[in-house]
Amino acid sequence: MNRVSSRLSENVSYMKEKLGVGKSFDVIYLDVHYAGKDMALFMIDGFVKDDILHYLMKLLSELPDGSLDEQPLHKLLRTHLPYVELDQTDDFEKVIDGVLAGPTALFVDGMAKAILIDARTYPVRGPQEPDMERVVRGARDGYVETIVFNTALTRRRVRDRSLRMEYMQIGRRSKTDVCVCYIEDIANSTIVEEVKQSLAKIDTDGLPMGEKTVEEFISGRHFNPYPVVRYTERPDTAAAHLYEGHVLIFVDGSPSVLITPATFWHHLQHAEEYRNKPIVGAYLRFVRFLAVWLSIFLLPLWYMWMKTPELVPHALSFVAKSSEGNIPLFGQILLIEFGLDMLRMAAIHTPSALATALGLVAALMIGGIAVEVGLFSNEVILYFAMATIGTFATPSYELGLANRLVRLALLVVTALFGVIGYVVGITVWLMMLARMQSFGVPYLWPFIPFSYRGMRDVLIRSPIPLKNRRPTVLHPKDPDR
Repeated sequence: MNRVSSRLSENVSYMKEKLGVGKSFDVIYLDVHYAGKDMALFMIDGFVKDDILHYLMKLLSELPDGSLDEQPLHKLLRTHLPYVELDQTDDFEKVIDGVLAGPTALFVDGMAKAILIDARTYPVRGPQEPDMERVVRGARDGYVETIVFNTALTRRRVRDRSLRMEYMQIGRRSKTDVCVCYIEDIANSTIVEEVKQSLAKIDTDGLPMGEKTVEEFISGRHFNPYPVVRYTERPDTAAAHLYEGHVLIFVDGSPSVLITPATFWHHLQHAEEYRNKPIVGAYLRFVRFLAVWLSIFLLPLWYMWMKTPELVPHALSFVAKSSEGNIPLFGQILLIEFGLDMLRMAAIHTPSALATALGLVAALMIGGIAVEVGLFSNEVILYFAMATIGTFATPSYELGLANRLVRLALLVVTALFGVIGYVVGITVWLMMLARMQSFGVPYLWPFIPFSYRGMRDVLIRSPIPLKNRRPTVLHPKDPDR
């Protein structure tokens, strides 16, 4: 039985079986009688706005007998159910999926269609500033776990009449709501279609991890740690990318929005740079870039110098070790690398009330006692701390983790092959990034292939009045701003 019947009893029996009425306490079935007709309501407890549904039921209860004898569907939709979000369907699959998503299904005896009343609400937290993308000055609202709230926060900042929010569902069982967002007059149609086709090809039973599961399906490259989409929880950041010609992906249940396409340099940008004067923002960007490069290359370079002291420039002779630890230098570096990861995981699982105690224990063990007992040398602690600060200064959490894996790989090849391993490792890393693409956009653009204007905007935080052109690599329909 795939079509709604005109006999109410058949519809009720089918819905009870498919929704598990009586087996699931939160599935509500109401047997009501209004206007001289038997009716049935199906809904999920916790998804329904009680006040709206009570109001509509009160209106129906006041209808005189016989008022729905002729054209009941037309009269209900046009007159007797004064609500904005009403829909009708005769497809039982749509009815069941609709009820499980939140709307209420109304069946009327003698009517071969069901009415979906979208009077739903979700448990949701307030839009708070994201922890990962804080700014000193600027908006304090951030995306939440409800897709409708997120699209509203975006549309509040982009009141363009060509802004498009295209809805789809992904997951054979989960039926997760997904929205593709772009400005039709700006975004390249080829990129938009490629994003939508990539989403349509996702074939899985559900999206338990939300936007992260979507990213793994649409990006591939499962053994490549570098992200080809950018995450953001800030509506202003998402709006800025929409105006450049990017395409956004919203996933219900996730507070992060996917920005596509995304290059390596997109992951190094932060809203704080644009919340200050251009010269200050340019300085902050320079410091950020320096920190990121140190997080990747400093520790392997220092290790290479320690193994080949003749390569150390005379002006940098002070970087040499002043003391030896009780374990080899490479072992010290690996131990502290893994130790920091263990500390990070412990911090995630530690309640906030105990976080300070965890920090004190870590500082005493790693910063003081470990050096005194000869487990680590002072220089290893110093240079690893500098590399770690660079990792934390990376705006993108995903890029920071990928750079840490690259740093570990460089350390290993440098330990095995010395200077040749260090140089070849960096070359292979650059080649890997140069071959990557994000929805047809080169990952290292504007460095490879080179674009003077694009590279200038990457290295220098240009004043907004001078940024009158959109990125050429996106091939926007409207290149001028």
